[in-house]
Amino acid sequence: MNNNLQFSGRNLYDLDTYSVEEINTIFETAKIMKEINKRDYKKIPTLRGKTIATLFFEESTRTRISFELAAKRLSADVVSFSAIGSSVKKGEGLQDTVYTLNAMGIDLYVVRHSCPGAPQLVHKYSQKPVLNAGDGRHAHPTQALLDMFSIWEKKGTLKGLKVTIVGDILHSRVLRSNLTGMRKMGAKATVCGPRTLMPPKIEEVYGAKSEYDLYNAVKGADVIMALRMQLERQEEGLFPGLGEYSRKYGLSKEVLKYAKEDVLIMHPGPMNRGVEILPEVADSPHSIIIEQVTNGVAIRMALLFLILGGRTN
Repeated sequence: MNNNLQFSGRNLYDLDTYSVEEINTIFETAKIMKEINKRDYKKIPTLRGKTIATLFFEESTRTRISFELAAKRLSADVVSFSAIGSSVKKGEGLQDTVYTLNAMGIDLYVVRHSCPGAPQLVHKYSQKPVLNAGDGRHAHPTQALLDMFSIWEKKGTLKGLKVTIVGDILHSRVLRSNLTGMRKMGAKATVCGPRTLMPPKIEEVYGAKSEYDLYNAVKGADVIMALRMQLERQEEGLFPGLGEYSRKYGLSKEVLKYAKEDVLIMHPGPMNRGVEILPEVADSPHSIIIEQVTNGVAIRMALLFLILGGRTN
């Protein structure tokens, strides 16, 4: 495997700065990494001697484990930093935290933070490559890459596919990165949800069609992705209740009848079973939700490999 030099030392804040060719290269590399993950012995010495720091100022067990597993399977050392119980709670700022870690010889940072733009600040203070693992409501590019890779693997392409995304469109960073990437890769996106959870000008900004009726939204869809509903949205009065939301926007077998026969069902996780997606759909042959988790490790391995200049020889 030859390392593509255009990736070396790059940051990943969102997918807007990555070309179609570069995204395809990430997919092809992830395909190889996925094969490695199927072996009995899953570790390769590609990034031996490199040190990766995961800086999580927000809780996210799934994303953190996925990144750390990806790094360890490439033989990198991992420094795991959590704001909970750390010096940040004692008043240390982001800048001092990064300076301290940088002095320990970090080669790449994975950052999750509630504030948009935090990954850019980490790069400013460290001058090291940074991967955005979710910043506020802004972006979650590695989730979008694993979502798109999951579709690409099953369908062979994203070009021309109708992808319907259902749920809290207003607050989702996963959605924003997916719409950016899917538009770039030629997919036609439709978003659907309650009017109170739909941002203005979504067609103008992201080229996505908006629908408020679920059956119209999924008509002829190649892919349907449900987004997780947050309980705090109900507390904010943005929709009446989870039961009513499920009746109007929950994915059921009845809803799937309006989509393509070979429709793929996706969810970035964690799911609220019985709310945004019914068990009959989540556990159906159409569902690739578990495979998305598997693909998350492969995509993150591919990014670490490409950005840190990994080689297999």
